[in-house]
Amino acid sequence: MTASLVNNPVVFNISPLIRITLLTMYIALTIPLPFLAKFVSASIPPSFLWLGIIIGFVGLYGIMTERVIADEVKIEVTYTNWIRAFLRRGWSLYWSEITQLKSRTTGQGGIVYYFITSQGEAYLLPMRIAGFARLVNLVQAKTGIDTSNVYPLAQPWMYMILLGLTFVLLLVDSWTITNALTLSNGLQGF
Repeated sequence: MTASLVNNPVVFNISPLIRITLLTMYIALTIPLPFLAKFVSASIPPSFLWLGIIIGFVGLYGIMTERVIADEVKIEVTYTNWIRAFLRRGWSLYWSEITQLKSRTTGQGGIVYYFITSQGEAYLLPMRIAGFARLVNLVQAKTGIDTSNVYPLAQPWMYMILLGLTFVLLLVDSWTITNALTLSNGLQGF
């Protein structure tokens, strides 16, 4: 494994299931807004909402380009160039700097993990990547820290349920948009 990391670093991308779920949910939550704004004659023009939705989608898509790159000497979290320039810079740690892996409870009751460095700095362990178990094994091999109790924040079945519910929401969106357009066109005749 050591020789292969020197020549070929291991790259972990965000899980496709997580990426598709989050992007689809964003669309389901935002697409009806311009239609409803037009229907209720909101003070915010629908074109302004469309612009905001597009900018938000591009930003979310960019954040979904997160990658974890692990090689013989370091672990790095990086993003595509335009995200690094505007939104997130990422980070890089040498394996030798990592002294422990500390768990923290989230506000929703889940557990996340932070790399703690010899200087006391904390860096979030990426948990939404495909191949999380492989990354955790690599962390243990490179740092000597016991990772046997480290599990992903959310299981794949949770994202599958969320994706299914998002598709139901898209059906409701279709009904809402159809009614908003139909009723808006019907009211213009009066």
